[in-house]
Amino acid sequence: MSVDVIMPQMGESVAEGTLVKWLKQVGEKIERDEPLFEISTDKVDAEIPSPAEGILLEILVPEGETVPINTVVARIAAEEEAGVKPAPAAPAAPESEPVSATAQTKPADVTPVEGPKAAAAPASGRVTPIEEKERARVSPLVRKIAEEHGVDPTLVRGTGTGGRVTKKDILKYIVAKRTAPLTQAAPAVQAPSPPGPPPITFAGDERVIREPMSIMRKKIAEHMVMSGRTSAHVCTVFEVDMSNVVKRRDALKAEFEREGVKLTYLPFIIQAVVRGLKEVPIMNASIEGDSILYKRDINIGIAVALDWGLIVPVIKHADQMNLLGLARAAVDLADRARTKRLSVEEVQDGTFTITNPGVYGSLFGAPIISQPQVGIMDVGAITKRPVVVDDAIAIRPMVYISLSFDHRLIDGAVADQFMVVVKRDLQKPQKCD
Repeated sequence: MSVDVIMPQMGESVAEGTLVKWLKQVGEKIERDEPLFEISTDKVDAEIPSPAEGILLEILVPEGETVPINTVVARIAAEEEAGVKPAPAAPAAPESEPVSATAQTKPADVTPVEGPKAAAAPASGRVTPIEEKERARVSPLVRKIAEEHGVDPTLVRGTGTGGRVTKKDILKYIVAKRTAPLTQAAPAVQAPSPPGPPPITFAGDERVIREPMSIMRKKIAEHMVMSGRTSAHVCTVFEVDMSNVVKRRDALKAEFEREGVKLTYLPFIIQAVVRGLKEVPIMNASIEGDSILYKRDINIGIAVALDWGLIVPVIKHADQMNLLGLARAAVDLADRARTKRLSVEEVQDGTFTITNPGVYGSLFGAPIISQPQVGIMDVGAITKRPVVVDDAIAIRPMVYISLSFDHRLIDGAVADQFMVVVKRDLQKPQKCD
């Protein structure tokens, strides 16, 4: 008996979804919970796992089509029912055969900015941006196996569709790595660097390449234009000495690593923003018509740039978390954003947003407010530079933080009062317990 695969409901307010890509084709075998297709809604993009093990018997909804929730999009049948015999396994390659790396590693720190990875182009044909993105992506199952064995999946050559790294690929790589001779040189790993956009190759006399916007990119464009029309954007910039934050991070890094969390500067910044929102609560408000809505909950959105767009997962009740809790939440949300495992609820109800492009060297920016919020803070690069301290020149780790605020509700003096609290909290001496 076949199993129906339906378009899931990704949140109470979501009534339809766009089927972006099939990850399996008719006749292919699939495991239960293995990613089957990708969808995009007006809230979030996600990979949808298979509800059963078997053979993909029928695809009922083609790529690019938008259908209501609970629509049957495909059917899966057991192998014997589908009349398909499993294909004989391909001869295994020698275990000691190394697998060449074709992609760069991505930054380890949790940051809101991450771009596409470079990949080797095929000998013939044009590599499109979509194909480039597919090479860099792996399924949650493959990512989990890689994490368990301490393997960077971007170093594995994928044999799946569009260069996708399969379960077989990652297991083969792990075996080869373990059995490789001790004298064998390890594959070179490049230091993290700011990723650029995917390459575009023009063929022949081609002068223009036309590619339709993704659903996510369309929604981003609509939201940014709407925000520009809605809010009266103003920006203020402060300079902050991060010496005490650097000291505290250095003191706590080992402890956090024992808890399985890599400590970055982001949790310290979130804590400072939370204190600012508590002391200046109008920054945690929104406008509805002629009314001001003050919010009790402090929900911090963290902008995460993806290969295929931008998303802002939200740390709910950030004011109720300690530093470890904030670090865990930031790591978890960023990871699941990159693997399309966020729920709709996890990108809703933000009351204030932080974006941190400084990891790639940006000094400061003036970001667009995420509606219906009234403020968004930009964190620049933390760099050592000479500053005057007690009438003497000293070298300190400094950072620019900027605040874009909605002047319909927030006056300049109020915005600066909020920034003073954030700066004071980051600069004050803190205990390392």
